[in-house]
Amino acid sequence: TTKDIKLDSPYLNMDFELRVVKNTPLTGENDYENVAETFLKWIGYLSEGTGKSSIAYRLFLSFLLHPKKEWMVEELATELETTKATIYRHLNKLKGLDILEEKIVGDKKEKGYSLRYGNFSNAWNFVEAHVKVAMENYGKTVEHLQELVSK
Repeated sequence: TTKDIKLDSPYLNMDFELRVVKNTPLTGENDYENVAETFLKWIGYLSEGTGKSSIAYRLFLSFLLHPKKEWMVEELATELETTKATIYRHLNKLKGLDILEEKIVGDKKEKGYSLRYGNFSNAWNFVEAHVKVAMENYGKTVEHLQELVSK
């Protein structure tokens, strides 16, 4: 079962979409690349036809493998051999999930990006908190709707 959840809350001050897929944890898989690829497809960051050679996947892996590094867009574009526009497109998806931190770095005062809290597991806690708030708000809306139609 797959559900697309659009988290859109004035309290969160952000929008993002997250796919929720009924799944079995990949705890028996020992290849982090396979786990990452499958997980990213589950949550909707990677589309089904996209794989490990994609810019989106390789960008995520850059943050996963170097969680405390503050990456600048130009540096990522050079590293991944793509355009800055492509990097921004995928960065915005990761920023929408709120797993990245944006900081001003260097003498040129450029934006740098790193994994929130320098750890993917800790960053993911942020995503789960946003989902919880959104689901609670959905529940309140359902209750209100039921009250309205019951009158």
